[in-house]
Amino acid sequence: MTRTKLGILLMIATTFVFAVQDGISRHLASEYNVLMVVMIRYWFFAAFVIAIAARREGSIRAAARTDQPLLQTFRGLLLAAEICVMVLAFTRLGLVESLVIFSCYPLLIAALSGPILGEQVGWRRWAAIAVGFVGILIILQPGRGVFSPNAIIPLTSALMFALYGLLTRYAARRDTTATSFFWTGTTGAVAMTAIGLFYWEPMTGPDWIWMAILCVTGASGHWLLIKTYELAEASAVQPFAYFQLVFGSAIGVTVFGETITANIAIGAAIVVGAGLFTLIRARQAAPRDGQAPDR
Repeated sequence: MTRTKLGILLMIATTFVFAVQDGISRHLASEYNVLMVVMIRYWFFAAFVIAIAARREGSIRAAARTDQPLLQTFRGLLLAAEICVMVLAFTRLGLVESLVIFSCYPLLIAALSGPILGEQVGWRRWAAIAVGFVGILIILQPGRGVFSPNAIIPLTSALMFALYGLLTRYAARRDTTATSFFWTGTTGAVAMTAIGLFYWEPMTGPDWIWMAILCVTGASGHWLLIKTYELAEASAVQPFAYFQLVFGSAIGVTVFGETITANIAIGAAIVVGAGLFTLIRARQAAPRDGQAPDR
């Protein structure tokens, strides 16, 4: 129980670090090309991933060893693309609305787990999924219009992240966590470098400092997440991942002057409630199921 409590505290700390990362990404992507910002972030992330994977597997060659390279490559490319889409959403919608819409990804994982992983989803979870998407419809009705193109961006990111999470669980049937982690960082870094270099822009001194902080928060956030899952079962700590929505919204309001309208607050409450219900049901059905990955 003590380890679980510590794991919960670490998960909350992790969500705070990731929320800070989102805020810095919003600032930098508002000033520079999104692809360049994500590319530099991936350089540091790849170095961190290689170091962690090599330490756990004994060598880089051992960490990279897999008999499903196409799946691992696709996972890495998918996550890199998802991060680009989400950072773009921050610049178009802001942190609050983007994170609220993105928070539906556990519902998407539950909905897609049947066709992709062959898992059974009972009627209670299907009901929670339906209720959650009612919350999304409420969120997508601000004064700017229903289903505006900008509102679709974080929803697309949530769908991509849900697919990434399911593919990660599928890959875990034959590969270790360290191997999947290695492929995630390296394939993403290679892809972003191949694209991002064409969008290079000179950065100011202060923004290079922000970029350095962004890289550090990315690595430290994933390090905290690893420690969290070493201490406690994923099913016990995963519900606390919603604190990222709380911290991110606070940064959006206090730093960027965003507002939380009534439809966003109501929709967020419905989506989070439905998501927590699906997590609880999943925990009851498979108390030792693998953890869902985090951004």
